[in-house]
Amino acid sequence: MSESLDTEKLEREVKEMYDGVAESADSEFHFEMGRDLAERLGYDPRDLEYVPDPAIESFAGVGYHFDLARLEAGETVLDLGSGSGMDLFVAGLHVTETGTVTGVDMTDAQVEKARELASDNGFHNVRVRHGYIEDLPFEDASFDAVVSNGVINLSAEKQQVFEEAHRVLKPGGRLAVSDIISEQQMPESIKSDADLWAACIGGAAQIDSYTDIIQMAGFEVEEVRENPGYEFISERAANACQKYGVKSVTVRATN
Repeated sequence: MSESLDTEKLEREVKEMYDGVAESADSEFHFEMGRDLAERLGYDPRDLEYVPDPAIESFAGVGYHFDLARLEAGETVLDLGSGSGMDLFVAGLHVTETGTVTGVDMTDAQVEKARELASDNGFHNVRVRHGYIEDLPFEDASFDAVVSNGVINLSAEKQQVFEEAHRVLKPGGRLAVSDIISEQQMPESIKSDADLWAACIGGAAQIDSYTDIIQMAGFEVEEVRENPGYEFISERAANACQKYGVKSVTVRATN
């Protein structure tokens, strides 16, 4: 984390940006959103047929990780930074009505939207909590799997995020996350820029550091793969990505 980053400002920027994602999916952001992005990243169109359209329209993920999560019927799943619910509903389909999926998000508009979509579309196995991924409101060993998509890079306390994920996973549980990393150390001017943090760039850890943090939290990293179908769309974000090797990866780890 940048020593000069104002974490309170960062939280405000992130909440403001993702309030906008929830409420105005057709606005301009640093990143792409929607069905075309989801299918390009690897989401099965057959799954998307059952996901509420407003959740797909607000989808701002950076990869596909459900093949690595290997969810099964009857399992309990936690989604870190669940947004408007796209991944909640996909996970809900995979675990069937015999399983449960819980999302946690700090953005009021996202939580409200996901709850309404779950209720209005019959996803009785999906629930959403307001909270922070650095301090999860769940007991130890509560979940079979933890997933996350393009969110952990937004946290200034990544080590704590992975420690919390490890804490709430059952023995033998697995972590499957898609996130933004960098190949090179980024300069202070980017790391201290709250807008670029909120855009998923400023907080990107170098890949070796990222996997080290996961392992230090108690996980065994089993697979890391790049997601070539993802790219930022604003000129400012794209320039930073090109210069510092910012890209999307998907990671599977077990405890």
